Amino acid sequence: MSERGQRSAEAGYHRADDGGERERRRSAPGPTGYYGVPPVHKAHWKWLIIAYFFLGGISGGSYVIAAIARQVVPPNERTIVRAGRYLSLATLIPCPLLLILDLGRPSRFLHMLRVVKLRSPMSIGTWGIIAFSGCSSASALIQADADGLLPRGLSRITAMLPNRFVDAVGAALGLLVGGYTGVLLAATAVPIWTKRARWLGPLFLTSALSTAAAGIDIVVSVFDHRHHAETARLRRLELVLLPVELALLSGWSTRLGSTARPLREGSTGSAFRGASAGAGLVLPFLLHLATPRLPGRVQRWMTLAASSLVLTGAFALRYAVVVAGQRSADDPDATFDMTRANAPINSGRSPSPSHVSGIAADTPTAALPIATPTSM
Repeated sequence: MSERGQRSAEAGYHRADDGGERERRRSAPGPTGYYGVPPVHKAHWKWLIIAYFFLGGISGGSYVIAAIARQVVPPNERTIVRAGRYLSLATLIPCPLLLILDLGRPSRFLHMLRVVKLRSPMSIGTWGIIAFSGCSSASALIQADADGLLPRGLSRITAMLPNRFVDAVGAALGLLVGGYTGVLLAATAVPIWTKRARWLGPLFLTSALSTAAAGIDIVVSVFDHRHHAETARLRRLELVLLPVELALLSGWSTRLGSTARPLREGSTGSAFRGASAGAGLVLPFLLHLATPRLPGRVQRWMTLAASSLVLTGAFALRYAVVVAGQRSADDPDATFDMTRANAPINSGRSPSPSHVSGIAADTPTAALPIATPTSM
């Protein structure tokens, strides 16, 4: 055999070997994506962000409830206002620390403040939290002054704060803080978060309000349990919010179709169905319905039990949504199913993998859409 023929035979052997390697990769068990790499990068978020979502929702929702109660409740029955303002600030204080710990370095948090991106939920949420922190702190100082807890010098400064203006601005920002986390998840490339993007914002906002009502209910029942009228108002509010949240939760998971598989299987499915929907929404709703028919002392303990279940279910919801998103990002089928409906039709031919994924054919793997805050 000539030297040229030998080189051609060797080249053919290597091409055949490469083809066999590609075939083995395609037939390997489990999700592979692009040659062993998932189509999208999953978020690194863990317990720090889950806790931030939970506490931030309570903080924003508590402020909104306190601001509304100040307008509709008689001046001599404003225990909800007092508890809501203090609870809002108490749950807000850990939030910046949780964000900084998740980012790894404080400088990364400061870098987020260099610009304002109106199309970025991360940027809007960061600045919204900063502005909301000012309103929450001011309202807590105003309440502390009304309760006689401030020294005389600081009391004079607090008296100059525009109470109604702070309440109005803070309530609007509280709604933003309570719901923007759902919008933030929907703005990523993770299939389970972005497939039905319009559901997550209202779901997280409703959950923030229900957990805030439960938190205020616990504070009032523990520290000032003589105000039965206040707890009755909170109970009626929760009886409205819990069914709405359950409807949004059921509608979102149903509309996801097969993409919702991580929410239905394993420990995440148990947290989503059992802890969040069952123990966190249905059971508290039934307990609140039965509470007015019970003796006074039993009502207090029943209220504490129902509100504690709501808080536990809200935390389980955020855990299930975050962890299910990470598992969804590792599943190529979820990504392809989500984008196949938008793939171009080329004379009846099946779309190429690059069209299915929504990226250019020559785009390197490192440039694929990711699900981390830095991509927004």
